[in-house]
Amino acid sequence: MPTLNWIGKDSVVNHHYHVPFHLLKDVPDLACGKPGGGNLIVQGDNLVALKALLPYYGGQVKCIYIDPPYNTGNEGWVYNDNVNSPLIKQWLGQVVGREGDDLSRHDKWLCMMYPRLALLKQFLCPDGLIFISIDENEHRWLEAMADEIFGAQNRIETLIWKKSYGGGAKSKHIVNLHEYILLYARNIDRISEFKLPPSKEVLKYYKFEDNKVSTRGPYRLQPLATNSMDPRPNLRYSIPFEGEEIWPEKQWQWSKERALAALANDELVIKKSKGKWSVNYKQYLKDGEGTERSSKPYSIIDNIYTQQGTNEIGEIFGDGKAFNFPKPSALIAHLLQFATGKDDICLDSFGGSGTTGHAVLKLNRQDGGNRRFVLVEMDPKIAKSSTAERVRRVAQGYTAPDGTKVEGLQGGFRFCELGESLFDKDGKIRESVSFGDLARHVYFTETGEPLARERVTNSPLIGTHQGTAVFLLYNGILGDKSTNGGNVLTRQVLARLPKFDGQKVIYCAGSLLGPDRLRAERIIVRQTPYEVKVS
Repeated sequence: MPTLNWIGKDSVVNHHYHVPFHLLKDVPDLACGKPGGGNLIVQGDNLVALKALLPYYGGQVKCIYIDPPYNTGNEGWVYNDNVNSPLIKQWLGQVVGREGDDLSRHDKWLCMMYPRLALLKQFLCPDGLIFISIDENEHRWLEAMADEIFGAQNRIETLIWKKSYGGGAKSKHIVNLHEYILLYARNIDRISEFKLPPSKEVLKYYKFEDNKVSTRGPYRLQPLATNSMDPRPNLRYSIPFEGEEIWPEKQWQWSKERALAALANDELVIKKSKGKWSVNYKQYLKDGEGTERSSKPYSIIDNIYTQQGTNEIGEIFGDGKAFNFPKPSALIAHLLQFATGKDDICLDSFGGSGTTGHAVLKLNRQDGGNRRFVLVEMDPKIAKSSTAERVRRVAQGYTAPDGTKVEGLQGGFRFCELGESLFDKDGKIRESVSFGDLARHVYFTETGEPLARERVTNSPLIGTHQGTAVFLLYNGILGDKSTNGGNVLTRQVLARLPKFDGQKVIYCAGSLLGPDRLRAERIIVRQTPYEVKVS
């Protein structure tokens, strides 16, 4: 299979493994509503933030949507990842410019994106999906890179978003009206059929009612006869009606048994006009179980435009220039509607104006869901004044520029900043690191899975995974606050640990138990900080 190469690729393909784990620091003054609801906004470089979030959300996210820099040459984004390579270091801190001025700008964009996509893949649950918005500047390179990271076999579709009504007076050759949204699965074999509720355009055809309306809803009429199928003799038969036999010109869509059952249940409408019979069946809005008929999403997304995103910002903030080129919340809500269930987690690591958070709250209000969002925004000013403030206003309600009171969508969020790394420059665990912080870290690096969303319990047994119990002796978890008190595995400490019959991994400052006792107790000792993974 063809592969994509670029300047600096060798330096970044494994870079995400070496990004150090940092702590998340709560900023309660910037939180909104009930912070315990599961929504989160993080301010900080998204590469570092994603690594910090892995112990909490790794393998748990159903849907990722990102809208990264398009690398148009007008954005002025900076490639500033701390990659240990002389080739990369010479780029650090440099504003990425136009193609004619910066011949390596595509290489820099790919270097920026690769480790972020590699980390994002680790967040997806087995049936998870990722949407990536992009335009023609990097589309061809992004698709090749995403094929490499997610697997070409997991590429579902490249959606075309018609973002503009028309115009294009300034276009020299072709009027560009679209952008792309790449859609990949974590594992396409785990993806079931996508379903959307019927659109307003479709609903208008369901205008008839009968005595089943309370359970089946309204219905529309559809012809039972067809000329579009290959000849099938079993579909050519007569339907008895008012003493006559009605034959199709070619054949019916249904089997004879199904058609006669529908006739007996008053689910066929038969009329005669100008001496010719017509047979239509009632297509109800709901099936026999009361589930509303669904539709499939199209590869072309129409009737949602960029201007709608700008108008939303103008209504929420009173100024349409408060954030440039925001995506419309209707666009993200449309994607989430067929990509998520009502209790799923949605992640956006290029949080921007907070459109994804807005879309999640909007969709929850629409269908009664409890989806949760995690947003990451690098710029401190944007994170506070745009990302968090937008979600706060749409959650709690706001006053539009014309004085209209807009009702809140409900919901809230925690706001966090990136704190210091778990380890100091000498590789030692910082004294400020709490038991809960370290517990989440060692459990994730030991098992590859995050701890449950609930707070870490006040117990040295932090969790079990595939028949193995993970223990942590740290910060006097057993009540002994003296130096190394209870943090060293001794006979007395072992006797106080929660009982577990299977394999045990114990993180501790040291062990005074001999190898024979450890084997007999099925204990693997990992000494802190030396055997705690730094990155």
